[in-house]
Amino acid sequence: MFGLQYIWDSVLQYEAVLRSPYFPVLFSITVYLSFCLPFVVLDALSPRVALIRRYKIQQKTSVSWTMMWSCLALSLYNHAVFIFPLSVLHWYWRPVSYTSMAPGLLRVIWDLAACLLLFDFQYFVWHLLHHKVPWLYRTFHKVHHKYTSTFALATEYSGAWETLSLGFFAAVNPMLLGVHPMTEMLFHMLNMWLSVEDHCGYDLPWATHRLVPFGLYGGAPHHDVHHQKFKSNYAPYFTHWDKLFGTLHSE
Repeated sequence: MFGLQYIWDSVLQYEAVLRSPYFPVLFSITVYLSFCLPFVVLDALSPRVALIRRYKIQQKTSVSWTMMWSCLALSLYNHAVFIFPLSVLHWYWRPVSYTSMAPGLLRVIWDLAACLLLFDFQYFVWHLLHHKVPWLYRTFHKVHHKYTSTFALATEYSGAWETLSLGFFAAVNPMLLGVHPMTEMLFHMLNMWLSVEDHCGYDLPWATHRLVPFGLYGGAPHHDVHHQKFKSNYAPYFTHWDKLFGTLHSE
């Protein structure tokens, strides 16, 4: 509790920044690009470094600077044209309030798990529908499947509808569950990291799916199969929904 309180007190020193209408979009793009950067370095080195290439899931593929720039440009465009105006409207409609007390550690862990599991379910349903209904796939989701070999910057390579609808789930879940503002920030960071890791294209020894036991978490190999096969592995993180619906595929 005391450690979290110290961190939260340090964050609240910048409360004026946190209350700015610019903060949500700057927070989102900064955290996202920071998480992508290590994998961008791996993508740049993997064609020449065998030690890195051995962990690449699709070893015969490579990521060009043109591909990375195309994904980055679309992500920046979506943030500037769609996410920023909506974050300003949200700032005007629902002013942010911050409590001075930090949450307890167990409460943070519980709320993070709840937010993540709820988002995983919402994403699964959304994703399944956008593959099973041809019009939805063709109109909205097909752009995300331009690349059948995943890489980190392809995480947010999607159209406006996909960006906004999945962003809506991520934004509304902490409000629905009534979590602490600190937990909300941690959830957004965790959600972005797991999403980037899902698309990174590497099966690293310390990856999340290797840390979570019993095959409960799919990770990068699970999602890479989805980009190759299209008709399986619809849940973004955990595997239970795909197991229940018979859509789990592993290689």
